Amino acid sequence: MNNLLDAIKPYSDLAGRVLIAALFVLSGWGKISGYAATQGYMQSAGVPGGLLPLVILVELAGGLAIIAGFYTRVAALLLAGFSILAGFLFHAGSADMVQQIMFMKNLGLAGGFLLLVANGAGRLSIDHLRQRA
Repeated sequence: MNNLLDAIKPYSDLAGRVLIAALFVLSGWGKISGYAATQGYMQSAGVPGGLLPLVILVELAGGLAIIAGFYTRVAALLLAGFSILAGFLFHAGSADMVQQIMFMKNLGLAGGFLLLVANGAGRLSIDHLRQRA
């Protein structure tokens, strides 16, 4: 069984990176098309709307870096912190079950990113190619 798991590891590393980062790429892109609404939502939560360009940059660049496996550990650490911060700013402390689930989702994403910080991107990544060069 270990031989099979070792054989699929590069592909599961890649699939895991794509699955965890897709949310951020799509979310960042969505914030561009819904810029004013997102800014208003941020301000309603007490977060300055002027930070939206930085949020979009973190989500898009961080997500794409994770997918490509480019500076994965740095990008994953940044997105873990971003996920925790966003969870506390927008979802924590609410009695609404949906908001509680969203908070836990953010913590779960942070956990996945911290696994990337600890283990790196794997063999099918730009990081791996850079190490070999």
